[in-house]
This record gives sequence, C-alpha cells and structure tokens, in this order.
Amino acid sequence: MHILATEGLTKRFPTVTALDQLTVTVGSGVTGLVGANGAGKSTLIKILLGLLPPTGGGARVLDLDVTTQGAEIRRFVGYMPEHDCLPPDVSATELVVHLAQMSGLPRTAARERAADVLRHVGLAEERYRAIGGYSTGMKQRVKLAQALVHDPKLIFLDEPTNGLDPRGRDEMLALIRRIGTDFGISVLVTSHLLGELERICDHVIVIDGGRLLRSSAIAGFTQATQTVTVEVEEGTQPLAERLSELGHGAVQHGRLLLVKVTGPETFDAIRDAAVDLDLCLIRLEQGRHRIEDVFREEVDAGV
Repeated sequence: MHILATEGLTKRFPTVTALDQLTVTVGSGVTGLVGANGAGKSTLIKILLGLLPPTGGGARVLDLDVTTQGAEIRRFVGYMPEHDCLPPDVSATELVVHLAQMSGLPRTAARERAADVLRHVGLAEERYRAIGGYSTGMKQRVKLAQALVHDPKLIFLDEPTNGLDPRGRDEMLALIRRIGTDFGISVLVTSHLLGELERICDHVIVIDGGRLLRSSAIAGFTQATQTVTVEVEEGTQPLAERLSELGHGAVQHGRLLLVKVTGPETFDAIRDAAVDLDLCLIRLEQGRHRIEDVFREEVDAGV
C-alpha cells in the first residue's frame, strides 16, 4: 500500500520552481527524502499536509487528496517542522497536551498520551520545565513528541537532527528508527546529511531542484562494489606487491588496501598471501556504495 503518491506535482513561486513535475510513490516504513537546501523538500511536505496548494499535478496522502482533504490528512499525520516554533513560556507537558486536544483527543486521554510520548522521547524528568530553558536537543524532542501525540499513521520529520551534536543526532536517529520498527508508524524524514539516512531508512528518494533524481530501496543505493578493503597489522606494502604479482589490482591507502574483486579467487588470494607473508589480517570487508556516491553520479550525469 502506498502511504503517499504524487503525479506531476509542480509548485512555482514568482522567482523559482520549487517542485517540477514530481511523480513518486512512498510505501510504509521509514523513507528518506534527501536533497540539498532549496531542493524542494519542505515545500513538498507543506503540500502533502494540505497547507500549500500546488501549481499543477496532484498528490494523495493515505489515499486522501491534498487539495480538498487537507484537514482530514492532518488528523492522521504528524508533523515535526524544521524551524524553531516552540513557545518559551510553557512546559513541554502543557504544549503537547494542548496540541493533542487540538487533534481531537479528550483532555484525560491527551494528558495520558502526552506523558507517554514525552517519556518515549526522553523528557520524562524535564516535562514540567518551561521550554525556554531547554537545550536544542530537548526542543527537538518536544517537536517529535507533539508529532506523535495523536497516534498518527504517518509522520513527516523535516530535518529532525538540525543543530544537534553527534550524540544528539545518534539519539534522535535511534528514536526515529524505533517509531518505524517498534510502533509501526510510517515515517518520511528529510535530511541533507546523506549518511544519516543510510542508517535508518528502508527507502530513499533523491530530489534536486524540485525534480526526482532517484527513488529506490536503501539496498539499491548501498549495493556491494567490486572492491574489497583489506587491513593488516603490519606489512601493507609487501601484501600489495604480492597481490599485484598474482594479477590482483591493489591500491594502498595508508594502512588499508583496496583490492579489485574478480571473483571468489580474489578472497582466496588475499588469505593465502597474508599467510605466506606471516601477516596478521585485521579486516577483510566488501566495499559498498554510499548514497552520497550515487547522488553525485546522478547529478554529474545531468539526470
């Protein structure tokens, strides 16, 4: 089942075309929407929420039309905006309860749900403090909590790791992955940090200048390359020379060797050469493409 689909979706502003004939479908699970700043990611989310009318084409979210059923879409979809939008003089509990009630939950249920989601995002001990005293990471968690409080079927997360330090990014990504795997809520998460999406997504959509470059399962982006990375404790240079003598191309990068794989015999040759030279083999790892590499290739090709 498609949780959302666009057909020729276009959005033009007076000086720029934000979306240009975008046709794409998204299934359940965690989907990454990647593109540089200005690629059209935030514009797409606003259209999908029924907050911004398209110039042309159409889109459906949970089989609801974005141009005529925006209010109903927002009943079933949570949204974590990119920008700082939290009132500083109320507590996280007050805000999340209020937004839960706006989504239609009775007050008692709203308070129960608010407590649950704030605990889930790691704010159980801080939920009664005024948001103005929160760190950036805590504010991002509040935005995530309010997106979840009405038990949506789908959530849109716009650059959820913005402004976070490495530890904060890791924790946020772990929360997002749990939402998709443990709670069964589908997620569309935008980012310009490609490595983040590799870690948490089942599917990735790449857009640039409002145009679709590629839509593929994560395995399609990170498929195995024809190289293997070899690391030995000592003797990298002798190993490279031995493999070259045997007809296996090996390129040295510091302590690592990148060896071209021609078949199963390549791995046998590496093993046998390491044994013959009495070397301690630390790592033998098949290389994999990264989303960043594929993205660069698509752009360079002018797709």
